[in-house]
Amino acid sequence: MTQERRILLGRVLGAFGVRGEIKLQSFTDPPMALLKYQPWRLLHAGAESELSGASGRDTAKGVVARFPGVEDRDAAEALRGAEVWVERSRLPAPKSGEYYWIDLEGLSVVNREGVVLGTVSHLFETAANDVIVVTGDRERLIPFLPDRFVFAIDFEAKTITVDWDADF
Repeated sequence: MTQERRILLGRVLGAFGVRGEIKLQSFTDPPMALLKYQPWRLLHAGAESELSGASGRDTAKGVVARFPGVEDRDAAEALRGAEVWVERSRLPAPKSGEYYWIDLEGLSVVNREGVVLGTVSHLFETAANDVIVVTGDRERLIPFLPDRFVFAIDFEAKTITVDWDADF
């Protein structure tokens, strides 16, 4: 049996106050949506554990959560740096024209002339737009701009068609 792919949805930034509350960095939009996708897999200091029952609230400083069993500042601070992962299947289907980055990773990237440029390694965000990192004979950074550089995403064929010169 293969393990389902997981998505990193957040990170523990540290303790919030003295009663065991935890400040979270959420990668979801809106940030509070992170709490909807439990159970979580917490990865921390080389160990993995499952967490259910986290609750929280939105504050001016971000998402503040309570984890079961974390009762004081020291216990909360001990979780600093823990990553919050969830199974891909826990997330809702993306809207038309939207994609989860994890679903694009591993797809073959082909330009309009049929030249295979490589596969999607990962994506990252910039102030202007998201960027696809394509690894093949060399690494290429392609702006994820539909109808400008990205023309088709075919999950059945596992390809992304782009308008990108093979020599660039």
